[in-house]
Amino acid sequence: MPFVKVYIHFVWSTKNRAPLLDSPELRRQVWQHIMDNAKEKGIFIDFINGYHDHCHCLISLGVDQTIQKVMQLIKGESSFWINKQKLTQQKFEWQDEYFAVSVSESMVDRVREYIR
Repeated sequence: MPFVKVYIHFVWSTKNRAPLLDSPELRRQVWQHIMDNAKEKGIFIDFINGYHDHCHCLISLGVDQTIQKVMQLIKGESSFWINKQKLTQQKFEWQDEYFAVSVSESMVDRVREYIR
């Protein structure tokens, strides 16, 4: 069985950077849901946090996972869930684009601290 350790720091924003995640409690709910859903799908989220208009996430990719597929699963399912739960007053959408950069193992703690 292959051993893979590839950390990726992801950042993505709400559609048009709209400040829809406007309370700490709402953000806590959304980040927890993203973590729970990712775990069900075999995606290892090391750390997650964000602000009213964007999310930072440190993920350790699995051997069969791609950046594109992980983002598709996380963003698609979480926006569906936010709308289904009616957590925002208007339709919730994530921006199509995202930022992803690899993180060396020696920098993982610094990235966690940055995301915190």
